[in-house]
Amino acid sequence: MHSHHHSAGHSHHGHSHGHGHSHGVSHGRAFVVGIILNLGFVGIEAAYGFLAGSMALLSDAGHNLSDVLGLAIAWGAALLAKRSRTERFTYGLRSSSILAALANALLLLVATGGIVWESIRRLIEPAPVAAGTVMVVAGIGILVNGFTAYLFMSGSKGDINIRGAFLHMVADAAVSLGVVLAGAIILWTGATWIDPFISLIIALVIVWTTWDLLRQSVTLSLQGVPSGISVPEVQKTLETLPGVARVHHLHVWAMSTTETALTVHLVMPGGHPGDRFLAETQRELKKRFGIGHATLQIEIKSGDGHHHDPGCPLDEPSKAHDHAHDHAHDHGDHSH
Repeated sequence: MHSHHHSAGHSHHGHSHGHGHSHGVSHGRAFVVGIILNLGFVGIEAAYGFLAGSMALLSDAGHNLSDVLGLAIAWGAALLAKRSRTERFTYGLRSSSILAALANALLLLVATGGIVWESIRRLIEPAPVAAGTVMVVAGIGILVNGFTAYLFMSGSKGDINIRGAFLHMVADAAVSLGVVLAGAIILWTGATWIDPFISLIIALVIVWTTWDLLRQSVTLSLQGVPSGISVPEVQKTLETLPGVARVHHLHVWAMSTTETALTVHLVMPGGHPGDRFLAETQRELKKRFGIGHATLQIEIKSGDGHHHDPGCPLDEPSKAHDHAHDHAHDHGDHSH
């Protein structure tokens, strides 16, 4: 008789939630401050952009407005990620942070497309620019966007949702800096074509900085392996565990922008190794790879020498273990 033993990585001895739950709380104030500051600045910048006839200033205002929406999306996702699980969404709404990162990347690219379009139009049809006014307003923009970016800097490395908000602010600060430079050059040379030309350069910089965010968010949306995790290394680590003869059905994916999950079958002919082995394996996966949600299934070689897949009808005796596995998930996936 063969048997399958399921052990969920969320049991009390091996449970770990990763490092992402606190972001929605710790950055809540940053989102509020960023949205209020940027909304106020958009109004000022757009008004003076029309008065000064500056395409660079107007494009900066438009980009800033998209950033307000981007901040709102990222904030909403951070709040949704804290929602408790339901019968329909058994992992809660953690993956909304991945969708927010993807939306922010697309929003940045769309806004940049608008900047490019208007800049090309201004290159073809030059217009007079009140360079002094442009420089003053854009200078304020550098302060506003730079300060907001600083608020998100600490969380931008470990969470691509927060990184999306951070990149929005950095991009805006860069646009504002470019506008100041354009105003200075126009005052010095009188060449109004500098204004849209600087805008085009800034647009290219934004696309370059946004590309990695887009690539990562698309990967996570498709349940790809998060960057920084090597599946061959994970497999090698599991294969070298004492008593493990073979590893198969290894899956690694992102539950959110900060939490990674793993499921794997460990073939252990010597029998079930016990809870201590499972807990130590879970801790090792968390420590080495940042995988905080590990579900391990132990398979014992049957008498006929074959390994039966859990989906096989012959695995009816394992129903009790499946139930224990599900119960462990129920225990471990409540949001805090």
